[in-house]
Amino acid sequence: MLRGKTALITGGTSGIGFETARLFLAHGARVAITGSNPARLSEARSALGGDIVTICADVQSRGALARMREELETAFGTLDVCFANAGVAFQTPIESTDEVMFDKLMDVNVKGVFFSVQAVLPIMPPGSSIILSTSWLNQVGAPGRSLLSASKAAVRSFARTLSAELLDRGIRVNAVSPGSIDTPIHRKNVTSEAEFAAYKRRVGEQVPVGRMGEPEDVAAAVLFLASDNSNYMLGAEIVIDGGRAEL
Repeated sequence: MLRGKTALITGGTSGIGFETARLFLAHGARVAITGSNPARLSEARSALGGDIVTICADVQSRGALARMREELETAFGTLDVCFANAGVAFQTPIESTDEVMFDKLMDVNVKGVFFSVQAVLPIMPPGSSIILSTSWLNQVGAPGRSLLSASKAAVRSFARTLSAELLDRGIRVNAVSPGSIDTPIHRKNVTSEAEFAAYKRRVGEQVPVGRMGEPEDVAAAVLFLASDNSNYMLGAEIVIDGGRAEL
């Protein structure tokens, strides 16, 4: 599906980004992943194998994003697919959230997405595909998650507005909207596999299909949006949440 194409995945060292990189490689793409932790980048390179390019870049830094584009241009020349996946997630109750927490969520989830796309646009030819990672939270009112939900709603809006702005350049922009997916973000506050298994069961009971999602569930949707099979989709959002926000 992606043979001969080049792809960038930000936040590609674990979870959805890592599984998407694995799937892209399996479908013939040349892939670059970014991460801000050199050790995790090295581990991801070893695990993925193949012709993987790893770039140490913090999406909060425009200087780092400029260097990212330079490395991509050196490695690939042009870029056919950009999956702006890097993000953070944590609770922000209205009474206890401070400005540091506010800025971190918005800097990574909103500014980081916008400026990641801006950085690579000069090397993206007509026919390219940009995929943004939003969340099922952009559709619901979840207590304690106002800033996370707002940041993901902004990304959902980017899929529409950037589609309109890039239409004349022949670059498509779409979004994936994951639900509760078994990624390291959900493991931050658990201390054992047994504790996480119990957490995973509790969350699964809240999902109409009866389980948490797996990174592979989202990666399959990203692959579709990256490929020419989705060339009649523009500004759209594919929701992969087991029906949680839909039913």
